[in-house]
Amino acid sequence: MMKSIKIILAFIVLVINGQIVNGQSLKWADKARQAVFSVVTYGSDGKMLGTGNGFFVTEDGVALSDYALFKGATRAEIIKVDGQRLQVLEIMGANEMYDILKFKVAVNSQKVPALTVANNTPAAGSQVYLLPYSTQNNTLPTRGTVKESTRVASTFSYYTLDLPLQDKMVSCPLMDATGQVFALAQQASDDADKNTCYAIDVRFAMAQEINALSLNDGSLSSIGIKKALPDSEEQALVTLYMASTTNKEAYAMLLNDFITKFPQSADGYIRRATFELSQSLDEAVLSKSEADLDKALEVTTDKSETLYERANLIYNYQLTKPEHTYKDWTYEKALSEIREALSINDLPAYSQLEADILFAMQNYTEAYNAIEKVNASPLASAATWYNAAHCKELMDAPSDEVIELIDKCIGTFTPPYTEQAAPYLLERARIYSNAEKYRPALIDYDEYYKAVNGKVNDQFYYLRGQCAMQAKAFQRALDDYAEAIEQNPEELTYRAELAVVNMRVGRNDEAIKVLDEAILKDATYAELYRLKGLALLQLKKNKDARSAFDKAKELGDPQVDALIEKYF
Repeated sequence: MMKSIKIILAFIVLVINGQIVNGQSLKWADKARQAVFSVVTYGSDGKMLGTGNGFFVTEDGVALSDYALFKGATRAEIIKVDGQRLQVLEIMGANEMYDILKFKVAVNSQKVPALTVANNTPAAGSQVYLLPYSTQNNTLPTRGTVKESTRVASTFSYYTLDLPLQDKMVSCPLMDATGQVFALAQQASDDADKNTCYAIDVRFAMAQEINALSLNDGSLSSIGIKKALPDSEEQALVTLYMASTTNKEAYAMLLNDFITKFPQSADGYIRRATFELSQSLDEAVLSKSEADLDKALEVTTDKSETLYERANLIYNYQLTKPEHTYKDWTYEKALSEIREALSINDLPAYSQLEADILFAMQNYTEAYNAIEKVNASPLASAATWYNAAHCKELMDAPSDEVIELIDKCIGTFTPPYTEQAAPYLLERARIYSNAEKYRPALIDYDEYYKAVNGKVNDQFYYLRGQCAMQAKAFQRALDDYAEAIEQNPEELTYRAELAVVNMRVGRNDEAIKVLDEAILKDATYAELYRLKGLALLQLKKNKDARSAFDKAKELGDPQVDALIEKYF
């Protein structure tokens, strides 16, 4: 009889005034429980990794749960109390130390029931309620009291509660008497008092966010689910930059996310067009990229910069030497857009691109004029002075003008030279040689050798050997050609040059030896026989010389007829 009375009393407690816990009416409970859901996470093998709880804190799908549940997951879904399954779209923030995770659920523009976050911290002794996940309508919240709270991150709270935490209650919301959520239930240690549980401030969980450095955050990187972009456009752009060298598919998704989040930012469209053009140049990609470039120009707040980016992309597209140019994506169009940018804002960076385009069009005079504007600005550098020298060279300007500019290029570096200066030293050596200034050229070759710590190839020794020969530094020429041969024994030009230097210093026997070794490698190399004939003439072996000349003639040497006529 007593048992029946207890059952009846329990039933009465449940039905009067909605849900009632120990005589206290909780009119908010039925509605609030709709915001609580179950979470299922999956690993990279597609198998279930774990299950847990979470709840919505905004109607557009922002939710909270525990970090440990998501660690190692590559996919997750939630199951609402009505059985609807929704995918976790992206991670919005995490804190492994306090075991909290903020994430976004793909709600497809529909509103979801969300809990209202309490602004005030419940005082010690306050009654609070843990709201579990359940598909049953008659599930009661678990009542408890606040024992104490401590500070977290200066302004948030960490709670100790007099409340038994049962299995499957981790990450369920803790509500105050008014039905507002103030904390997230947390897993207690195994040796903790079974009637005591702990909880972290919901406001602290919601304060977790993604920033530009989050790509290097170990807590976030251990979750394989896509990460949200920062709310700040500036931070989001930095994130894009940092992600650009990572997985291409992930970067492409981030670009799309950026455009969705910041549709009025020209940077997103420019970056997406740049990325897609770097991956493919088929018609569909070009058409998409063109649409992005047009959209960038439509939404931009800095027209000159957007025109510059557009011109740069079209210029680089033409540098790929497409078999068929896409629509009007020519050098001429790129030039037109950069000049429009210059008309709005006369920046040295824009003049640099104008010079590059003009150079590609082989309009070296105008390219030089454009690069001169850069060299008169703070953007002047070794590269810009070299570009000016190269333009002058291609304009067939006097060698002194070319040398003056390449000297300014080298002048941007301070001895002892490093690898950064090395390419320019090599170019100045070439320019000096072309101007028949062989001694200065030889000095630059030596400086280049030191700048790269002697890490040079056979071609370097060949070029320096030629310069040494012209500078009448014959022993250096002999040494360099010998080194070139050692590095590349199959290149017979080096052996021919070595023979010439030997002949120049009167070592004709050595020259013949070098030539014979070369002929053994290629008996059809006509020049070798002509050189051998000349060496034999110096040794007064005219008959053998004539035989060598005849062989050269037989092999088609165009120079040997004049020698035969001269000496025989």
